[in-house]
Amino acid sequence: MPADVGLSATEARRRLAIFGPNELVPRRAATGPWATLRHAVTDPMAILLVIAAATYTVLGRVQDAVVALVALVPIVAVSLVLELRAEHALEGLRRLTAPVARAIRDGHEELVPAIDLVPGDAIVLREGDVIPADGRLISGADLVVDESLLTGESQPLTKSLQSDDDAALWAGTTVLAGRAIAAVGVTGSRTRYGMIGVLVSSITPQPTPLQALIRGLLVRLSVVALAFSAGVIVLEVVRGRTVADAVIAGVSLAMAAIPEEFPMVFALYLGLGAWRLARDHALVRRLVGVETLGATSVICADKTGTLTLGTIEVAALWTAPGVSEPALLELAMLASEPDPYDPLEQAIVRAGAVRGIDAARLHGAMLVRDHPFDPATRSLTHVWRRNGALGAYAKGALEGLLTRGATDVALREAAVAANTALAGDGMRVLAVASGPAAEDGDRTDDESGLRLAGLLAFADPVRPGVSDSIAECRAAGVRVVMITGDHPLTAVAVAERVGIHAPRVATGEDIDAADDAALRRIVADTDVFARARPEQKHRLVRALRDAGHVVAMTGDGTNDAPALREADIGIAMGRRGTEVARRAATLVLLDDDFSTIVTAVRDGRRVFDNLRRAFGYLVSFHAPLLLSAVVVPIAGAPLLLLPVHLVWLELILHPTVALVFEADAADEGVMRRPPRGRDAGLLDRGQVVALLGRGLALTIGVLALYLGALGGRSQEDARGVAIASLVIGQLLLVFVERAGAQPVWRVRIGANPMLLPVAAATLGSLVAALTVPPIAALLYVAPPDAAGWLVAAAVAAAATLWGEVPKLLRR
Repeated sequence: MPADVGLSATEARRRLAIFGPNELVPRRAATGPWATLRHAVTDPMAILLVIAAATYTVLGRVQDAVVALVALVPIVAVSLVLELRAEHALEGLRRLTAPVARAIRDGHEELVPAIDLVPGDAIVLREGDVIPADGRLISGADLVVDESLLTGESQPLTKSLQSDDDAALWAGTTVLAGRAIAAVGVTGSRTRYGMIGVLVSSITPQPTPLQALIRGLLVRLSVVALAFSAGVIVLEVVRGRTVADAVIAGVSLAMAAIPEEFPMVFALYLGLGAWRLARDHALVRRLVGVETLGATSVICADKTGTLTLGTIEVAALWTAPGVSEPALLELAMLASEPDPYDPLEQAIVRAGAVRGIDAARLHGAMLVRDHPFDPATRSLTHVWRRNGALGAYAKGALEGLLTRGATDVALREAAVAANTALAGDGMRVLAVASGPAAEDGDRTDDESGLRLAGLLAFADPVRPGVSDSIAECRAAGVRVVMITGDHPLTAVAVAERVGIHAPRVATGEDIDAADDAALRRIVADTDVFARARPEQKHRLVRALRDAGHVVAMTGDGTNDAPALREADIGIAMGRRGTEVARRAATLVLLDDDFSTIVTAVRDGRRVFDNLRRAFGYLVSFHAPLLLSAVVVPIAGAPLLLLPVHLVWLELILHPTVALVFEADAADEGVMRRPPRGRDAGLLDRGQVVALLGRGLALTIGVLALYLGALGGRSQEDARGVAIASLVIGQLLLVFVERAGAQPVWRVRIGANPMLLPVAAATLGSLVAALTVPPIAALLYVAPPDAAGWLVAAAVAAAATLWGEVPKLLRR
């Protein structure tokens, strides 16, 4: 490349300070500590505490007002720490998934974050790249660009240096073919794409079904809580209480009832789940994909590079009569690109080098015409002038090349037999043909004289561990469908080696010939698709989704983007995938390994299971708080839980939900059960009934202790024993929710590193609250005696562990 192309690293940094980052689409919302703090202080719990403090001030209870305001500090601090933890994980993912560009800095090509590009940079463009900034072509040939994203024009454009218009390149458009070097002219929101991006960033994405469910549940429960709060306030006033006392009762009920933790827990678990997936070589580009992973019922996987290693080598040659093996390799090299980047062409060059063939010498001749890959014949043709004569050299699928040229019948039959045998051994086969070419001919003329020269067979070993991963998928009720552009016999051979049984194979022709109804019948019992084109994947995904499946689709090429978007989980290859595919995907595999997909599904199920347990705990946690806040005023008794108690319980809740349940490992049988349904909620009806049953039982026990003790003891004594039973019961609920269908005593405590510390902190805070006089005075409680502690523990155990009896009887 010319020495004066590109910038120095120092100059690039200087210009970055002047022009700012090349951020084409601004972030939708502010992030960082201040934005998170603003969100934390507007938390419903914080607002209710401020109302309680103001009411206490009106009542003249300054000490209680101060306690309520001081309680804001830990509430806001816990929310801030948890949200910053999730934001830190997401920021790390944003850095890992940020697009990159090949820029020429200090005379060398290097990968730099696309956001760091500046005007004057020189960038290298290749097939599949998304152009990262507006600029112009400065060198290169046959650069074909898709500008439909900006113009709506579906026809691709060929860029050249003939005029400024022909050389113009626009950010966000896609390179379909060719290589080039371009100079960056405009970056960021000043690009044509960036101007659109500013508008796009203001569009709010539609929530997933689970997001909508949580949001709707929060709104409905909040409305119900506010209605009950208003009713309690009216009831207290009618009974002769002051308005301020009635407001305290209403605020207590609202604080107990509004489950403001639901959205935070959902976002936190998805964020941390995505971070764990990143450590396992799977980058989540859209966070809600973590939610969907566990429901995947079909994985559509590319053969090459996903199920296999993708390390292609020439494994066998078959030559036509009169053609030697070195001659066949020379013809194949002439049908390849100079300095090839296609893996098959690189393998051809390596095979020729072993036989002493110099690819650079061959390509030193004059390339007259370059006919690109034709999807119809699945072949390409180059026309070279060698020793004064023009010759056409083609390679591609045997079926396609036999429709061109003049290969005799006997040679055709021999080639088809050889192709069948090689493909039957699981190898990918390319045919090579050559012939004379006319001086001023078009593609039809150049290919009219082609004669088959031979076949090249390529081997691609199966990835280690793929067979085990597919067996694990089968046990988990996840179907694996293999899609390949290879010959059907090759596809069947590889499928059998990896454990995909293929009694039936469908081809691209079958897909084209089928209408939507027929295609749904085909995908119902076909697990191998051969000779499939990238654009046909879109129809396959849609047919599977129409059948009710949750579909994960792998892809690496530009043409795979529609299928990746159509799939519930689009999975792009991180190593060999194009930027278009990566941007369209939900998940990016850093190692291009099928086993990583299985790991992601397993972890997606773990995240969903932990979310289900956390939300179950939240439901059980809020039930006694809400019911006691309603029943006690109706009974005409003093409030059991004041705002300060609810703050303390909130400080128990947040660490329990955020730390204990999120740290749980996947269940042993997580991949031995079928996937959940597409529209399955977090909790089914039976689970909700069981949760409410446990919450109601704990409420009855706690209220019986409280109201019974009020008959002969002080409020402080009654409140102390009731709160002791409530907190012990809440702690036992953690163990019950973690156990699920298993008996509590069968779940290993040491498997969760956060369980014992959180349990110890919870019990420690309970003992301190009830026995340290200054704290007890602030909480309006008195410490129970030994008998009181025993009764509190017994009531808590009976109210929460009654569900273990049926488990014991079943065993």
